[in-house]
Amino acid sequence: MSVRRLAEDSVQPPVFAFNRSNAAWAKRKIKDYPKGREASAVIPLLMRAQEQDGWVTKAAIELVADMLDMPLIRVLEVATFYTQFQLAPVGKRAHVQVCGTTPCMLRGAGDLIAVCKSRIAQNPFEISEDGNLSWEEVECQGACVNAPMVMIFKDSYEDLTAEQMEHIIDRFAAGKGSEINPGPQIDRIYSAPEGGLTSLTEKPGKSSRASGSARKAAAGKTKSKVAAPSKKPAAKIAGVIGAAATKKANAAAKPAKSADAGKPKGMRKPAKPDDLKLISGVGPKIEGILNGLGIYKFEQVSKWKKAERDWVDGFLKFKGRIDRDDWVKQAKALAKGGAEEYIRVFGKKPR
Repeated sequence: MSVRRLAEDSVQPPVFAFNRSNAAWAKRKIKDYPKGREASAVIPLLMRAQEQDGWVTKAAIELVADMLDMPLIRVLEVATFYTQFQLAPVGKRAHVQVCGTTPCMLRGAGDLIAVCKSRIAQNPFEISEDGNLSWEEVECQGACVNAPMVMIFKDSYEDLTAEQMEHIIDRFAAGKGSEINPGPQIDRIYSAPEGGLTSLTEKPGKSSRASGSARKAAAGKTKSKVAAPSKKPAAKIAGVIGAAATKKANAAAKPAKSADAGKPKGMRKPAKPDDLKLISGVGPKIEGILNGLGIYKFEQVSKWKKAERDWVDGFLKFKGRIDRDDWVKQAKALAKGGAEEYIRVFGKKPR
């Protein structure tokens, strides 16, 4: 582990005090621990100080030491040991922690780091020009099944691509990080297999809820009793089998729902295709995929109905991102008047 030190005195505030609500919370938290063991609250208190100011200052460490009646060196040991504590100022809106351990690296963490370098700052812990974002590479965050992933504040964002990382950075930069749902960014539930469950898919039957008394009664029946032969006539059995076979055949004969239902209509590549990357949420890779579908013009995207949006959303595994970013509205503005119309509608330049 690299050496971790407090920030230079030139950036350290002279004093630190919990605000009213955090001070009340800290007093209650200390009481959660037995008398004489109040020092166990050191990590929660340091975390609350970081949440309040964005990083752990020297003054905050000194205050926590006084509140818990701990030697200052003991609190310093905790703050400098755990990498969850930021010992220098970080981005005001987000500090992106990119997992760089082997599983994440094998699954594309290098691409996420490249995005952070190009969109935030070239070096770890370097704050973006507007002061809102920063990043660092960290050790394993414990979501290897969903690699690659990043941590922002207390939330993890998993199963990422470079394009999704750009989208997440865009949202936090705009102060809209709450619009991004934490967890997997593809169609999976937590750490379940991609594409859905492959086992334990049956719903519990009634037999699984049988009462203990019923099971005992069943067990008490005479074991020597031989099952009586079925009294159903052979013709009736044959009829049942035949009906089941007919039902199965009819089900198989039904036309399957087309996988292309809702797929937007494409076009041949025009002489001057539009720069689809001007749509927030569309990076170079996504633009290439859209071009591969025959989507080259803002006007095409502006005409997408719900069926087309749902199809593309599922194809890109965006989990509703097209509607959240309102690609259609963005495309309408860009198709109507380019960057000037976009600025008029959204109050900012297209990226």
